[in-house]
Amino acid sequence: MNAPFDTAAAQLRAEAAMEPEAPATGPVKKETQIIAIYGKGGIGKSFTLSNLSYMMAQQGRRVLLIGCDPKSDTTSLLFGGRSCPTIIETSSKKKLAGEAVKIGDVCFKRDGVFAMELGGPEVGRGCGGRGIIHGFELLEKLGFHEWGFDYVLLDFLGDVVCGGFGLPIARDMCQKVIVVGSNDLQSLYVANNVCSAVDYFRKLGGNVGVAGMVINKDDGTGEAQAFAAKASIPVLSAIPADDDIRRKSANYEIIGKPGGRWASVFEQLAEQVVIAPPVRPTPLSQDALLGLFSGDTVGRDVVLDPATMEDMCASTVLEKPSLEVIYEGS
Repeated sequence: MNAPFDTAAAQLRAEAAMEPEAPATGPVKKETQIIAIYGKGGIGKSFTLSNLSYMMAQQGRRVLLIGCDPKSDTTSLLFGGRSCPTIIETSSKKKLAGEAVKIGDVCFKRDGVFAMELGGPEVGRGCGGRGIIHGFELLEKLGFHEWGFDYVLLDFLGDVVCGGFGLPIARDMCQKVIVVGSNDLQSLYVANNVCSAVDYFRKLGGNVGVAGMVINKDDGTGEAQAFAAKASIPVLSAIPADDDIRRKSANYEIIGKPGGRWASVFEQLAEQVVIAPPVRPTPLSQDALLGLFSGDTVGRDVVLDPATMEDMCASTVLEKPSLEVIYEGS
């Protein structure tokens, strides 16, 4: 009666148990800086990266922006709200048609910026981290290590800590990491997790370091600045919480254009991204992270009250004598 369900369940279990081959990380032929940018979902990584990559291209640098978030929205601001066909989706369609994926199927450009989206599985149909690994395997088949870019910017979701999303740090696939955060506990919690990952793999002999932090929607309260100081990483830029930026971002407008109102912000950020060395951070403990905020903000006066069995059963629990036999002298 449940045969179709059982078959589908077995297929999903088999898919979940599959471990794809780790992508090769051979040397690039050109001195390319590969930089992974991490941050909490919704903190403004895509906004920051679209404007940063645009400014870097206007400064004469060859830049490739790769979206590594399953939402596939990294490049939407760069392309005025339009979504790119993802590498994973395109590969699946081409495979069914018996065709090979070509670079023009998945990589698009605007005013000197080259951009693409790795994509991810459909909701409930696979692991996003595993999709990232698969996406990089496809990039290598397209000649990733042969490309001649000055900078490759990778946009990673920082909330997720499974293997695929930590790939650049764990496998030395990038030279440095940048974290994007704001003056709120959740974004700094994510930034601290990323610093912890970098510190962990440095202990194991890795080479990736943190170049610094970009503070987005900076309202001047100072928590993100304090975090960066305690984590021993520099602040590369503080993008203000300004209504003009919010409105233009919502309308998919690039504000990182030379000569524009916000040009200096992204000119300085581009320069910092280029010259900032990768450093080993000093991640904070949970209590130290909470200590950056006032008590009324994070509720540090809360006391952990242990539950009892009576609480769990919503009734009085009778203590029954033990039937264990205790032998004298044992």
